[in-house]
Amino acid sequence: MSWSYRNPVDVRFGARALDGLGRVVGRRAYGLVTYDDSNDPGGVFAALTRRIIGLAGAPVVTIRNIGPNPDYRSLHVACRHFAEARAPVEVIVALGGGSVIDAAKVLAAAEGDFGRVRHFLESGQDGDSLGRIPIIAIPTTSGTGSEVTCWATVWDSDRMVKYSLARDFLYPETAIVDPLLTVGLPRSITISTGLDALSHALESLWNVNANPVSSAMAAAAAREVIEVLPRLAAELQNVELRLRMAKASLLAGLAFSNTKTALAHSLSYPITLQHKVPHGIACSFSLPLVMRAVIGCDDDCDSALAHIFGSDLSRGADRLEAFLEGLGVSTKAADHGVQDADWSALIEDALAGERGRNFIGRREVLLPLATPPRRASSG
Repeated sequence: MSWSYRNPVDVRFGARALDGLGRVVGRRAYGLVTYDDSNDPGGVFAALTRRIIGLAGAPVVTIRNIGPNPDYRSLHVACRHFAEARAPVEVIVALGGGSVIDAAKVLAAAEGDFGRVRHFLESGQDGDSLGRIPIIAIPTTSGTGSEVTCWATVWDSDRMVKYSLARDFLYPETAIVDPLLTVGLPRSITISTGLDALSHALESLWNVNANPVSSAMAAAAAREVIEVLPRLAAELQNVELRLRMAKASLLAGLAFSNTKTALAHSLSYPITLQHKVPHGIACSFSLPLVMRAVIGCDDDCDSALAHIFGSDLSRGADRLEAFLEGLGVSTKAADHGVQDADWSALIEDALAGERGRNFIGRREVLLPLATPPRRASSG
């Protein structure tokens, strides 16, 4: 058996880790990417922006038009503002959840010209000519793992298409994971992002790209999320639980940074696009179904799942279903806007997509009554 694991991100984890930002930025001129006022109703990010300026000085440009699921329109505007910086940007500081960090990767690759990124996304050509501005990622949620991956999700909402911007040089230079920044997150975001982390962990286990290092981190992450998230949902100000959740999210991110995701994520993208289901919910409600299709397919995967759920994996899938429903997340596709008649076709498309092809499970468990061949999909 041969395998490899690589992640080049300098991770700095801990309460008040943000205090070291000035040393990380150094004398470099930086651009700040964060949320706009409409996504900051409590003024949290305005206050954090002032704190960052106190730590690292004033940015040469601030991009604040980022919301959930950054798409072509907002990113085009962001790149235009980025090009108007009062001095060349030498490093980007991304303060926010996965959408902000993903947007920062687009800005780093575009260097002020979104057309360069769009050309690559749509043609797959000239990727090596994209920009390489370093990124300092400061996640304010515990779930997306974008601070330790080299890809970003980009949405073309007008055409209802999702793209993945993926280049090895888009790994952030540094990830500053300060769990105190997540204290006070609303319950809905805490749950949604936490379930995203769980999906990353499990999807990196039932994956053709799994390796012993990624699987060890994934199993540890999944166990912790399952133990911590229900308690955290009831105690949103609990600092110890926030620390544990942030660590679990980081481990899941480090796991799937090598494997990418699999079927549940492939299923999630059209559900988010067409039915506006938050990403963390869209990529997690199907996990029990997906797990049942995996059991018995791979000894290493079964062993890792047993470490999470116990030796009876069928009961473990039932436990996973009860866990989700206990958080208020239905495991029925119809409850997320997908009609029964469309569910089989959605699974077929997801299996044929890029992430679906990472999946090691059995199609006949997912589609016991269906026999048609897989349909083509851009993934």
